[in-house]
Amino acid sequence: MRKKTKVIKLGNLKIGGDNPITVQSMTNTDTRDIEATINQIKLLESAGCEIIRVAVVDEEAAKSIRFIKDKIKIPLIADIHFDYRLAILSMENGADGIRINPGNIGKAVYVKKVIDAAKMHDVAIRIGVNSGSLEKELKSKYGVSAKAMVESALKYQQFFEDNGFENMKFSLKASNVMMTIEAYREFSKRSDYPLHLGVTEAGTFFSGTIKSAVGIGTLLAEGIGDTLRVSLTADPLEEVRVGFEILKALGLRERGVDIISCPTCGRCEINLVELAEKVEKALVVFDKKISVAVMGCPVNGPGEAREADYGIAGGRGVGIIFKKGKVVKKVKEEDLLDEFLKILNEDLQYK
Repeated sequence: MRKKTKVIKLGNLKIGGDNPITVQSMTNTDTRDIEATINQIKLLESAGCEIIRVAVVDEEAAKSIRFIKDKIKIPLIADIHFDYRLAILSMENGADGIRINPGNIGKAVYVKKVIDAAKMHDVAIRIGVNSGSLEKELKSKYGVSAKAMVESALKYQQFFEDNGFENMKFSLKASNVMMTIEAYREFSKRSDYPLHLGVTEAGTFFSGTIKSAVGIGTLLAEGIGDTLRVSLTADPLEEVRVGFEILKALGLRERGVDIISCPTCGRCEINLVELAEKVEKALVVFDKKISVAVMGCPVNGPGEAREADYGIAGGRGVGIIFKKGKVVKKVKEEDLLDEFLKILNEDLQYK
């Protein structure tokens, strides 16, 4: 059962409580390049991204937020390091939320200025505690550990509450999966604020996906977590895809296409790996809940995947397209993907 956390407001979204667990990503464009950043966010929106974070490296980046916000639909979070003035400027320019680690902002008076600005502009704050940037006194007392991360987060929670601010969520990330799980578990026992899940610096698409699925998936299965980001050294689109796949695997969200594909074997007469990857990539923008089978055997494929809404299979130069196990079209193998997408677009009214 999911833990009932406080409900906070981030732009037009409510986070926590019974609200859906949301998938977040971060742009890898230069925020000062307004057009490139808008284009990337729109692409991420089409893939289902529900919250976007942008890096704010200087005043120009902070001021760019106003123009970016005008062209996107989802809440925008400004990622701030060290300079509290950039946090305030980002809020003045329309950021729905900011992400800070109070420990690297510096003096308490600076953090207080950020809090005051967030209250004035009705902005949410994510307090991000990372194992790599813990306070010296906590590292000296506990070492780099889950306990140190939890104590740091609780200290910040108290400071923000003492200054009259509660529209916040927390993250407690480490690159070590088990440390991350332990930190979130313990903090969840001691606080009712929403939690943003993630494994920091998780790695490449392959290793990062595995680490994130284990870490984020374990916590979600225990009822912990309100938002998530799969941090990958990869295209941000992959972060969104993996995030939703984790949620779908746990039965927590049902957005988008469920891909079914058979393992390769000696009977396979088509480049199944390449085909399945192309299908998965092409369907990332489809938001309707359907199942699609990608099979390597044109003889057994439709029967083995009869429960799928749609499917394709191919071999020896011939491709077949089927619905609910029944063949609807035979095509040349090289035309298989294009013809399949054409049928999907017509049936689902996509353009």
